[in-house]
Amino acid sequence: MFFTDFGKYLLLIKSVFKKPEKWRIYWKEIFLSMDNIGVGSLSLVAIISTFIGAVMTMQIAFQLVSDLIPSSIIGQINRDSSILELSPTITALVLAGKVGSSISSQIGSMRVSEQIDALEIMGINAPGYLILPKIIAGITMVPLLVIVSIFLAIFGGLAGGAISGAVTPADYIMGITGDFNGYTVTVAMVKAFVFGFVITSISAYQGFYVRGGSLEVGLASTKSVVVSCITILACDYIITALML
Repeated sequence: MFFTDFGKYLLLIKSVFKKPEKWRIYWKEIFLSMDNIGVGSLSLVAIISTFIGAVMTMQIAFQLVSDLIPSSIIGQINRDSSILELSPTITALVLAGKVGSSISSQIGSMRVSEQIDALEIMGINAPGYLILPKIIAGITMVPLLVIVSIFLAIFGGLAGGAISGAVTPADYIMGITGDFNGYTVTVAMVKAFVFGFVITSISAYQGFYVRGGSLEVGLASTKSVVVSCITILACDYIITALML
């Protein structure tokens, strides 16, 4: 079953990237998908990132209780952890649940109501028209959301450390500004780009090939979240092993 599904997925992606009939009719869908994925998820990502940054600061401070370790190291660890792992991965997992299920149910509903069949009868490349705008929006907006998540996680760490007394703002700022390696941002952006593609393409695949009625649409939506989350974690490991 894995190889069958994987083969169908590759064939669908091949159909998605065929030359569009008219780019003009795609732009509206692209901007609408950008709004749904990016702007629609901004508040959720912001809240989660801020609290995760605050909690991470307190946990790091709890584990590094030693007179030999400067307090500024807390900010440095929180910064690098947020950039390399927490912000890209947590943001992607949250979007897999919110955006992925929405994409899958939307396309699945069109499939069971025969709207996709109607598009194909009219000579429109249904995979390209329905899925390509979502993939473009995913690989564009997810990196932007990850950047926002990184800044808010670092700010949340500053606020959480100051409120709890785990680290002073001066020591925390000294930690996040010292020994910064810009390559970590490159790794985070590569992860975000791949995660954006994974979330949108897998969710669209599950919805595009759904069969049955509303019950099957719900099952496909749930499956898209599970498969997307597993794929995100696997890609996270692969990218980390290759780039670090």
